[in-house]
Amino acid sequence: MANIKSAKKRILVNKTKADRNKSIRSAVKTSIKKVEAAVTAKDKEAAAAALLNAISTIDKAASKGVYHKNNAARKVSRLSKAVNAL
Repeated sequence: MANIKSAKKRILVNKTKADRNKSIRSAVKTSIKKVEAAVTAKDKEAAAAALLNAISTIDKAASKGVYHKNNAARKVSRLSKAVNAL
């Protein structure tokens, strides 16, 4: 365990940021799963609605630095391609 005050603070700050990032990643994964579920059910309207929500969630995650912008763009591209294939 850390003894120095700044090291103790780093531990707390890192835990807080890790929890925040984990929550955001989980939200992104959930939104992606909703799009994929709608695509497998071949429900175009639900897939389009879920896609808009997923794009918003992914873009927010990228803007907060949880995902790299290229990673976010790749996720959005793959989801859009799947929905457009319906």
